Amino acid sequence: MNGPDARVGRRAVLASTGTLLGASLAGCLGSGNGNGSDGDDGGRPEPEKQLPTPVDGDPDAPVTVAAFEDFACPHCATYSLDVVPRIREEYVATERIRYEWHDFPIPVDGTQSWLAADAARAVQANSDAIEDFWAFAHRLFERQSDLGLDRYERMATEMGLDGAAIRTETDERTYEPTVVASQATGEERGVSATPTVFVNDEQLEAPSYADLSGAIDAALENA
Repeated sequence: MNGPDARVGRRAVLASTGTLLGASLAGCLGSGNGNGSDGDDGGRPEPEKQLPTPVDGDPDAPVTVAAFEDFACPHCATYSLDVVPRIREEYVATERIRYEWHDFPIPVDGTQSWLAADAARAVQANSDAIEDFWAFAHRLFERQSDLGLDRYERMATEMGLDGAAIRTETDERTYEPTVVASQATGEERGVSATPTVFVNDEQLEAPSYADLSGAIDAALENA
């Protein structure tokens, strides 16, 4: 595998040159599948460390919304901070949809795209409440400009979790098999940019609230 410096996504490279991408690109685009590891497969975590897909809302709802995101992607931050809260209030809280999180490191950042995903999964594994995963993910997007092991440990501690354990598992890439499997699922579904959101089988890239709620309403009508 290539090292972290070679894994910066096309979105991050363009952004670093000051190019105005907000109006020209719907989402963060990838240039490779690297996981930011040092290339030593002998250090990869074991498959049994894979975790289930985080789900919010009614698991048996007739409509599934599946979001594929990268914690370092600015378009994902906009989507997760501006669009998702409204979707959760209108559709998730009323148990009209099943909402799924899927990791898809483009990677925008060759290191933190992977580490942030692993940190969120470490929270999922170390908490008895799936709500902690969603809260941690939300905070990651709020603090996207300051991602790193210190931040992950501090955030977990502030949530009443074992921050030291979260830091250690993140640093050791304990849940990387989960992240890799999630990314592979996205690739199989044709994901090439983040955020990509599926409403059942309808694919939307970087959807606005109007776009996503319209697709959900249509799916509910046909359910």
